[in-house]
Amino acid sequence: MATSSEIYVELVELSGHVVAKGAWSATLRANCLYLSAHLAKPGRRCRLLQGTWEITPFTPLAALDLSSGTCIQVVWLSSSAADRFSYSNAFVAIKADGSVVTWGEADSGGNSSAVAPLLTEGVVQVCGTAGAFAAIKADGSVVTWGGAEYGGNSSAVAPLLKEGVVQVCGTSGAFAAIKADGCVVTWGEADLGGNSSAVAPLLTEGVVQVCGTAGAFAAIKADGCVVTWGGAEYGGNSSAVAPLLKEGIVQVRGTNGAFAAIKADDSVVTWGEADLGGNSSAVAPLLTEGVVQVCGTASAFAAIKADGSVVTWGGAEYGGNSSAVAPLLTEGVVQVCGTASAFAAIKADGSVVTWGGAEYGGNSSAVAPLLKEGVVHVCGTGDAFAAIKADGCVVTWGEADLGGNSSAVAPLLKEGIVQVRGTNGAFAAIKADGSVVTWGEADSGGNSSAVAPLLTEGVVQVC
Repeated sequence: MATSSEIYVELVELSGHVVAKGAWSATLRANCLYLSAHLAKPGRRCRLLQGTWEITPFTPLAALDLSSGTCIQVVWLSSSAADRFSYSNAFVAIKADGSVVTWGEADSGGNSSAVAPLLTEGVVQVCGTAGAFAAIKADGSVVTWGGAEYGGNSSAVAPLLKEGVVQVCGTSGAFAAIKADGCVVTWGEADLGGNSSAVAPLLTEGVVQVCGTAGAFAAIKADGCVVTWGGAEYGGNSSAVAPLLKEGIVQVRGTNGAFAAIKADDSVVTWGEADLGGNSSAVAPLLTEGVVQVCGTASAFAAIKADGSVVTWGGAEYGGNSSAVAPLLTEGVVQVCGTASAFAAIKADGSVVTWGGAEYGGNSSAVAPLLKEGVVHVCGTGDAFAAIKADGCVVTWGEADLGGNSSAVAPLLKEGIVQVRGTNGAFAAIKADGSVVTWGEADSGGNSSAVAPLLTEGVVQVC
């Protein structure tokens, strides 16, 4: 029972599941609530909402209005960096002081000199398309750079991006930003989601999460309905399943051209290009209940169920056919990650199972002895995987030139790695001392020598 100097709250997901509850000192800030949420789902980013009000990590708990209830809504954010490959060919590193360092293909966002004065402090989140980046600052403003045709030029909506932005998501060529009042602002290539005028009345309020495919967006609203726009061939037209998207949606994930939505009853709804995962009829009986997570490659989906089993569908050669490893996927799976054409699943015992395109990471036989235990996280580029083990070392496999071969930096990957992120063809690993190690295709960010002095310490996130 909370005392007068304490505040009792419950952190509740869109599905109604209570993530955490307890009493916290009224003298604290909401960062303590974020930490509690992150303990429930390590590595996942989230938003905390009280009605339509955004609770930031800096919000004093004493400022919360609990007169209408103690529930605070947790919205887990879609993060392509977390569980599927990136379209980008450049990296962005956020440092502890809120400054940004960029490298990789210059025209794709690796060169941020045009906006450098705006990136010296205050950056809290960065999102990328195939050729541009958008950074959210602590004051809720957004800074963009990179190829104009990929969303790097946001001048058409600049007045709307001066304040209040809490999340940005990208397709291959456009961005969508959610503001604190739940409205959405879009820019970039019109046909790839940059033009949302057809659904504009539905995006003026209540949006809590946005997810993208290569060319379309899907937005979840606070009432659990979904709004889609962008290229029809990328999942921007959801009319075929519209009745199923009117309520109860709690999570959406995408491949290049299809979406999969998890409902509050743990069933799954899919739409978009049939061959890219939009048609799940072959496994429909397995998706009516119990699904807790969905991940995509370029053309296939993998769903983890509550019992730890995995269901796959979509392009067979892209991981949609997991029959070769089916006996290993009947239980115990806790995470799935994708490259463009293969999946890697971590099991509760720390072992890894891979399938899909052999040359793109689906065949891990060359490093199999290293993947039998101790793996805590897996990340992919377009064609290779990197696994972090409990002792802080990294194991890589897949297309050698695109990050699968890390021998050139092997001594630096033996210990102390806390995070790995991938572009289309390279990896960047953050060490416990805040330094960064890169490898893979040089033009995709694998060569960071030009900014090496800026990456020796203080890096807290790489996108």
